[in-house]
Amino acid sequence: MTKNRRTSRPKASSAKRQTAGRKPAVCKRSKTVEKFDWQGVTVAVSYEADWLGMSKDLSPFATAHLEIEAVEPPRQPLPITETGYRSHFVAREVIEQAGGPVAFARAWLDQAAKAAAWKRQQEQSRQLCLF
Repeated sequence: MTKNRRTSRPKASSAKRQTAGRKPAVCKRSKTVEKFDWQGVTVAVSYEADWLGMSKDLSPFATAHLEIEAVEPPRQPLPITETGYRSHFVAREVIEQAGGPVAFARAWLDQAAKAAAWKRQQEQSRQLCLF
């Protein structure tokens, strides 16, 4: 009967194996902030094109992060948010195809403003309430 002998060295923990001899990857995050006027409301759009830090390895799957906020008047309701703030994750490619973060946000607001519920809300905000 033959015995199998292992002569290899003891295994290092998986964390040590993965980082041994390599420097940890440093992900440089880059966020841009732009403002624009939408129907009398100043809207700020914060945009981070590579929120997950995967652009080098998985470029077609890079996830962008948008933050859309009504800044003047502060937290004014918008058709995409009742609170005046919206955080949204989307494929970076979609933002690029729209023409950039401001163009994407403006198109999204314009489209959402066509909804009957938004139109009703806008009409009611213009009406004076007597009771």
